Amino acid sequence: MDRYAVIGHPITHSLSPQIHTLFAAQTTQSLTYEGIELPLTSFETRLWQLIKEGYLGFNVTMPFKGDAFDFVDELTERAKRARAVNTIKILADGRTIGDTTDGVGLLNDLQQHLKWTLEDTHILMLGAGGAVRGVLEPLIEANPASLTLANRTLEKAEELADDFPEITPCSFAELSGRFDLIINGTSASLSGMLPPIPESLINPGVKCYDMMYSAEPTAFLKWATSLGAVDLSDGLGMLVGQAAESFNYWRGVSPEVQPVIDELRQRLTIAT
Repeated sequence: MDRYAVIGHPITHSLSPQIHTLFAAQTTQSLTYEGIELPLTSFETRLWQLIKEGYLGFNVTMPFKGDAFDFVDELTERAKRARAVNTIKILADGRTIGDTTDGVGLLNDLQQHLKWTLEDTHILMLGAGGAVRGVLEPLIEANPASLTLANRTLEKAEELADDFPEITPCSFAELSGRFDLIINGTSASLSGMLPPIPESLINPGVKCYDMMYSAEPTAFLKWATSLGAVDLSDGLGMLVGQAAESFNYWRGVSPEVQPVIDELRQRLTIAT
């Protein structure tokens, strides 16, 4: 059977093995998919070992998306602009191609699953890390009226604006105004924390999306709910959507996303 894996550090929390196992069953593809934790200091050496063992592709999660970008022989156009790789494909001749599917996963979740309109809307993105970098180009291509990127450190937001001049950078302290959609791309939810943004940004009409996910609403979504927001979602749909894009990149088959989202949501609920 063909072998695939998600690589990261740590990796025990990853739902990717469950997702791709469900995709394989749904599409009758003969493959195995596992989670492999790589040492922080020997990414390239360990990855070459896995390729020699016969793995045909990898998903890449924290903290190795930048390492994967440097590792591969070729890059897709969207990976070049994002300067990050979350999907690696091994060709028959041994060459490696890097892609980024996070942006597709986010856009599909927002537009197809949630049915949220992005065109001509005012979007606020929170955070300037690798997860955010990978989704900016698809968000820009959705043609919003404006895309503001706020970060604790203004310099990091400005660095992204250098690569993506369509965005408006600012610090959290400078935030003001009214937005139609706020996307939390910070890692604050992983530790139950909140990005330091003013309560005035939250109103009953604003849509709030957290790129993190959990069985219970994230701290950001709980906070937004307490301030009157009613259209909210975590990032589980994004996770499954980016995985589906990776699966199709490797196998040439597009799995159905919604049944897998529903199955995982049920499993998360049962686990709690």
